[in-house]
Amino acid sequence: MSDQLRTPLYEILDERFRTGRCAAGDDRLETLYDGCRWAEGPLYLPAWRQFIWSDIPNDRMLRWDEESGAVSLFRSPAGHPNGNTLDREGRLITCEQGNRRVTRTEPDGRVTVIADRFGGKRFNSPNDAVVHSDGSVWFSDPDFGITSDYEGIRAEPELDGCHIYRADPASGEVRLVADGFKAPNGLVFSPDESQLYVSDTRGGVIRVFDVRADGTLGDGKVFAETADGVSRFDNIRFDDGGRLWAAAMAGGVHCYDPDGTLIGRLRVPEPVSNITFGGPKNNRLFITATTSLHSLVMSVTGLPRVRV
Repeated sequence: MSDQLRTPLYEILDERFRTGRCAAGDDRLETLYDGCRWAEGPLYLPAWRQFIWSDIPNDRMLRWDEESGAVSLFRSPAGHPNGNTLDREGRLITCEQGNRRVTRTEPDGRVTVIADRFGGKRFNSPNDAVVHSDGSVWFSDPDFGITSDYEGIRAEPELDGCHIYRADPASGEVRLVADGFKAPNGLVFSPDESQLYVSDTRGGVIRVFDVRADGTLGDGKVFAETADGVSRFDNIRFDDGGRLWAAAMAGGVHCYDPDGTLIGRLRVPEPVSNITFGGPKNNRLFITATTSLHSLVMSVTGLPRVRV
């Protein structure tokens, strides 16, 4: 769709949002699609100039073609999918809430299970995943997909809580790397992969952990927290200036300086679930927001999600 949403877009809270040219791109959002029930899991596929995302309650993944603007069905049923990412070989990694697993789609279309259990017990409902440069897949496991039949399949939890895990696709080893969350959600490595940032939706915070050489994490600390009563952190992404952008539900999209200061916001007319950078220059921000997919071309560039 080409419908333009005429709404004040940028909220400057700190001069660094202005001097960093964070508010110098498009002055409006472009709505690309508006037929979802709850949209999440945005991912740009540069090799095909396409964009895919998840519509969790409808148990499907959709595809938007950058050249034609056409939207089509990518996969259904899809295991009530949530987060999507690419591994170092360009293969699709998907967190399937309904199937309670993390999978990889092979070049021939076969689906390989990367992880579906820890200690012999099924995960709650894997939510978001990132791939380290060593090939390991790190993912969050809140309980959103088992609390009702809306975003998955209602079930009793088998594990003792909602944690962060690291899976080694080569060896099959799955390791619990961080706990103490109410509902771990989005996660992303810092530009140099020395730290892992994790949002805790119910906890109202973004935590940061040092990543050790052996693939374990140090003690976490709070990087940012919500204080306005409406923002709830979902997924998070870095731009190449080291600023952290966070989907903040009714709070729009938040932008944080590397020191943790909230320097600006993007106002979005629907609660924002997820964001990601894409496009040929990686400077187009895609926003999944309730029923819709929006985008805007920015003057900042996203940090590539797959690094070599």
